[in-house]
Amino acid sequence: MENLRNLLMSFVYAFRGIGYMIRKERNMRIHITCLIYMFSILIFSDWFVISKTEYVLLLITSALVLAAETFNTAVENSVNLYGEERTESGKIAKDAAAGAVLICAIISVINGIIIMFQPAAFVKMAQYFIANPLMIIVVLISLVIATIFIFYGFDFRKRK
Repeated sequence: MENLRNLLMSFVYAFRGIGYMIRKERNMRIHITCLIYMFSILIFSDWFVISKTEYVLLLITSALVLAAETFNTAVENSVNLYGEERTESGKIAKDAAAGAVLICAIISVINGIIIMFQPAAFVKMAQYFIANPLMIIVVLISLVIATIFIFYGFDFRKRK
């Protein structure tokens, strides 16, 4: 029974970590927002022709970006445990972790461009918005909401 409790608690701790990342880390919210837009377009429209393999590649590279951002935060917080004093080793650790995120993000974007570079899909998208101008307003409103989410998360109080 104790093993089951430990297993369940490990999930609680993991979800707590994910929650922290979403609440406190702006860059994580940027990644999540981009993923929501990309996968919403892929799932809810028929503009792009994407195979299951391509979906899997998009999911894997997206997961790598989110995991790298989480590792970056873990490294930054671990380095900060040693105090406010800046050290060369601490700087290298933080910069290397941030570099890992950047590498994953660049590869993810390149992967997305390769898979989603479908000019006919962009023509269909443009035709849709021309035929449904009200949807442009919906997209603009969603961009405002996304921007607020990115910069404030779920905390609308003034930031320190």
